[in-house]
Amino acid sequence: MAAAADLTGTKRAMAYALCKHLNVDPSTVSNTSIEGSDIASLFSHIVNSSEDEVMKWVKFSMDFAGSDGKQHALLDNLNKDLSQKSVLLGDGLKPSAADIVVFATVQAFMSRVSDSELQKFPHVLRWMDYIQNIVDFGTTLQKINVAKSVFDPPSQHPKKADKVDTESSSKKAVSGQKIADKSNGSADSKKPAGETKAPEKKETPAAKDNKTSGDKKKDKSAGKTAEKAPEKAADKDSECNISILNIQVGLIRKAWKHPSADSLLVEEIDLGDGNVRQVVSGLAKYCSPEDLTNRHVVLITNVKPGKLRDVMSAGLVLCASTEDHTAVEPLIPPEGAKIGERISFAGFDGKPEDVLNPKKKQLDKITPHLRTDENGIATFKGIPFTTSAGPCRSSIRNGNVK
Repeated sequence: MAAAADLTGTKRAMAYALCKHLNVDPSTVSNTSIEGSDIASLFSHIVNSSEDEVMKWVKFSMDFAGSDGKQHALLDNLNKDLSQKSVLLGDGLKPSAADIVVFATVQAFMSRVSDSELQKFPHVLRWMDYIQNIVDFGTTLQKINVAKSVFDPPSQHPKKADKVDTESSSKKAVSGQKIADKSNGSADSKKPAGETKAPEKKETPAAKDNKTSGDKKKDKSAGKTAEKAPEKAADKDSECNISILNIQVGLIRKAWKHPSADSLLVEEIDLGDGNVRQVVSGLAKYCSPEDLTNRHVVLITNVKPGKLRDVMSAGLVLCASTEDHTAVEPLIPPEGAKIGERISFAGFDGKPEDVLNPKKKQLDKITPHLRTDENGIATFKGIPFTTSAGPCRSSIRNGNVK
């Protein structure tokens, strides 16, 4: 009885989401049609499609709903299929009718299994978290609770351990000095009784003046060296300091194909307060212009503007990618993040540079430290990309960000 109720709920949620996906009024699909049809018949009633790839996933849903005890094997196959992509069909990010029908079918089962069982299907969980936050299934299905890391900013104050280490080092230094003094004292006491110190050679006034002048020059030179050393260290640190970047939340208003480069897309990105800029990105292989339109993104806005294949670009959209670069997607700001707000990093409160200097290759030194963690949260050296609404993330876990 419970299984029948689950299936009815699954079909109702699936019908609602498919109608929304196709811009069809959900009320045109009657309860009689929902309750009296199997998944394949209901899908064909709403979606006018006979594509082999789509129907393959409809059959998967039928098998999943009709099987008893074989769901784990089917989920394992689904997990493998999703290991290198964000959605079931296509290379982009836009959910298809196949994603909707499979999600609706799998959701009821996944909501009942234990957390330890869920962790056996990490790619399915990632995909489900993405689909449930971007597709409207109405109120019939409850969201799957996917465990995510909690953002706990590190303290900006020195750790007590550092203080203990410093005190310990100081004590060791004092102790070492005492031992050295004692050793020197012992050496002096062992000199023969008849031994006397050699008479000190008197210096002429001219020699004394020359020595004083030489010492001053040495002291002055040492001072310059001491002054330069901290500056060089500070410069080295600033080269890999994330705060020099101005990373902001943007909204892509329009996107289109680059007129002379198949691998590039051009985006018009809104940063709020009338600040709109044009950015060229190498995303054509992974996203369509339709995938990106009205999508929130994370971008670096203080890179030096320049032309990419004769089209001006004034920004860099940050994307996560798998190690083999088979899947790439723009980072996703959390719902509620304000357009134009600057991304922050705990412990890095510096002011961004007006424009990065390409000759210093600052980005080349910072990007190796940008990654997504095991929960898909974007980080710099493990510190999350943070907005007023929470951290930015990606459906790609343990991936590179650039």
